Amino acid sequence: MRKTVCELFAGVGGFRVGLNGEQDDNEWNFVWANQWEPGKKTQHAFDCYTQHFGKCDCHVNEDISAINAIDIPNHNLLVGGFPCQDYSVARTQAKGIQGHKGVLWWEINRIVKEKRPPFILLENVDRLLKSPAKQRGRDFGIMLYSLWQLGYSVEWRIINAADYGFAQKRRRVFIFAFHNKTQYYKKLGKLDNLEKWLLSHGFFQSQFPSKFLHSNLSCNLNEFEDIVEISDSFKFEFKNSGVMSNGLITTMEVNADNFIPKTLREIRIEQEVDEKYFIDNNEKKLEKFKYLKGPKKIQRVDKNGFEYFYSEGGMNFPDSLDLPGRTMLTSEGSVNRSTHVIEDFKTGRYRLLTPVECERLNGFPDNWTDTGMPENFRYFCMGNALVVSLVEKMGITLNSIFEKEKELNLHYLVNDEVAYDQICLFD
Repeated sequence: MRKTVCELFAGVGGFRVGLNGEQDDNEWNFVWANQWEPGKKTQHAFDCYTQHFGKCDCHVNEDISAINAIDIPNHNLLVGGFPCQDYSVARTQAKGIQGHKGVLWWEINRIVKEKRPPFILLENVDRLLKSPAKQRGRDFGIMLYSLWQLGYSVEWRIINAADYGFAQKRRRVFIFAFHNKTQYYKKLGKLDNLEKWLLSHGFFQSQFPSKFLHSNLSCNLNEFEDIVEISDSFKFEFKNSGVMSNGLITTMEVNADNFIPKTLREIRIEQEVDEKYFIDNNEKKLEKFKYLKGPKKIQRVDKNGFEYFYSEGGMNFPDSLDLPGRTMLTSEGSVNRSTHVIEDFKTGRYRLLTPVECERLNGFPDNWTDTGMPENFRYFCMGNALVVSLVEKMGITLNSIFEKEKELNLHYLVNDEVAYDQICLFD
């Protein structure tokens, strides 16, 4: 069976490593991949990708907006962790889908419209469901409406990697879309309500078992005339799990079953570490970290001259080795409140995480990003990356889905003018 994949916003290959492993055994045949970092003279992430997966015409280092979608090979599965800066709480004044990075959703939409892959798997920050701040849920509503208009049903789940046994408290929303011509969709159509899908038959439940917590909400996209009306007036409280089919949305809060997460102790290097990672040899740096991670109450003045106090609680210093790591940001390794500081295995001294330990937090093989890029960019890449171990688990479910589709000789739509049964999904 040939399973073909298109990888957008590929980074250093998180989806590919998750589905195929570091050896890239070609169980999932990645027929096309695109990675482009705007404003960068040297494309370090793309260079890392091609060093592991080879240089070829199907690995493209160009602005995605300049790519003609018709030139992308047909594929069964489209994946991508599309840029999240315009949704992330780590970025101030995020503008959501209207921001510089947020508009890249429309590039995904453009490619889906042209190629009509049977299945789509996307990843983003969990704040996407609440964006923008002044019209909660609008951006995700636009995405759901767009996919519905293209003939897809959609399931989503916010997953914290630590909840399922991994070493980082990294919450991300995963979005799985499937075309309504697939046999997989027909499974959904047989249920009398969408709640059953989320808690028993859906994409995420088998590998990420969860229990209903509270707040089952519904809404109907059919009540909106077009995407302009969605953009102008749609507002909805999306929960951490949900499904949309035929314009009907059901969303609920779910809670992960109990898993014991890995800890920082388990990913910590036990060999001797270079002196440059230690912070206790620099008194100013050490004191700066203590200040940044400590509790504080600071008087400030807003743009209208109103005085207020900015407060933040204290953080563990150093980070507890008996807990999973916190969410790793692109600023990891710098003097920053979010940067991890741990006790070294051999000396007990305070130090930063090494790039290898950051790779382990995301489930990448050791030294995956040691491909000639500067060390600060190795941290940057891991702050941007997904937890590949989660994708590996999703790959188990995808394998099961694809096997059943193959048995029924699924065919798929390439564009609006081509009949669904003209081009074979599997060969």
